[in-house]
Amino acid sequence: MNQSTRFLNACNRQPVDATPVWLMRQAGRYMAEYRALRERYSILELIKTPDLAAEVTLQPIRAFNLDAAIIFADILTLLESLGLHLEFVKGDGPVIRNPVRSSADVAALTLRPPEEVLGFTLEAIRLVRRELDGKIPLIGFSGAPFTLASYAIEGGGSRHYTLAKGLMYHQPAVWHAFMSKLAEAVGLYLRAQAEAGAQVLQMFDSWVGSLSPADYREYVLPHSRRAIELAKGNTDIPVIHFGTGTAGMLPLIKEAGGDIIGVDWRIDLAEAWDRLGSDVAVQGNLDPVVLYAPIPEIKKQAARILDSVKGRSGHIFNLGHGILQHTPVEHVAALVDFVHEYTAEGYHQ
Repeated sequence: MNQSTRFLNACNRQPVDATPVWLMRQAGRYMAEYRALRERYSILELIKTPDLAAEVTLQPIRAFNLDAAIIFADILTLLESLGLHLEFVKGDGPVIRNPVRSSADVAALTLRPPEEVLGFTLEAIRLVRRELDGKIPLIGFSGAPFTLASYAIEGGGSRHYTLAKGLMYHQPAVWHAFMSKLAEAVGLYLRAQAEAGAQVLQMFDSWVGSLSPADYREYVLPHSRRAIELAKGNTDIPVIHFGTGTAGMLPLIKEAGGDIIGVDWRIDLAEAWDRLGSDVAVQGNLDPVVLYAPIPEIKKQAARILDSVKGRSGHIFNLGHGILQHTPVEHVAALVDFVHEYTAEGYHQ
């Protein structure tokens, strides 16, 4: 087996020669190469210029022995494609200037083919696939309907999601109409990424842990399921369904769909897998802050995770969320190499 098949085999719960590893936000601000580009270009210029997005995607692949690349993009460009006005404001992060707060706002959103409005990311996928072909696979991604809805309703980041939940509770018909539109947009966007060359798809529901399991089942699950069904179509492309704070709703996340369930660090990985069942693969689940620790501690924490699921087919090592901005590059390299070395010698998943 070579590295080109390791990640895909794990996605399909097939034997691997070592546990595959990639890291959410593996391209980005912690790398000097990325910061050099950001001195010349805005974040949206990097995302919307295919050559630059491809370059950023490949930077960590050149630097580390990773088993998969993930296209450099942002979940919020999908909202922009629907007619929302997106800005990245220094100090505040992403801001939606015309948030969705009413049925008229939902009706005004225009669903257009992703090839027309998000073609820059699709072209970046094609460019990266040409570079990577035969080496390692490429992951495409989108935000999930709930996380996108929350951004769109709140107008940016939020701690308590009072506006999003307020719409959900007070105007459920408007909420479901909005989520239905988002599910369609997400599913078609992911499918377009697969058609452009992405070999695995990930749906990020980073904010879904703010919900109770009952609210997730009623207000979110059907829409997440619809997005994943649309993304897969009649293909067998693996889909990773990732969320944070989901320990209390893992069976529901699985019910919504996904071949691989992403798990954060707030639950032991083996316990999470037991709750999910052996018919899905899992991805996770090191706390990103551990990468600030001394290298021996990083290895100790990674070994604990790996030991907990040793012998089970379908583990993809990852963080429980994205790499943080000031993470030491040498710590990332040490983690990636350790996962391979620790699981390769006499190791059979």
